[in-house]
Amino acid sequence: MIESLLLFGLGMPEIVAIALVVLLLFGGKKIPELMKGLGKGVKSFKEGMNEVTDITKDEKDEKKDE
Repeated sequence: MIESLLLFGLGMPEIVAIALVVLLLFGGKKIPELMKGLGKGVKSFKEGMNEVTDITKDEKDEKKDE
C-alpha cells in the first residue's frame, strides 16, 4: 500500500499531515464509525462483484450447453 502512495508523490510527512487534518475535522470518536462504514461498503462491493462473476459463469455454461 505504501508503494502505491509513493507513486502519487505522497511521502510520510504528507501522509501524517493528511491524517492530522482528518483527525481535526472528524474527531477521534467519529473516525472508527467512518472506518466501519467504509469496511461495510467494501464488503458489499466485493459481494456484488462475486454475484456478477457467478452470473457471468452461469451464462457461459448455458451457452456451452446449447
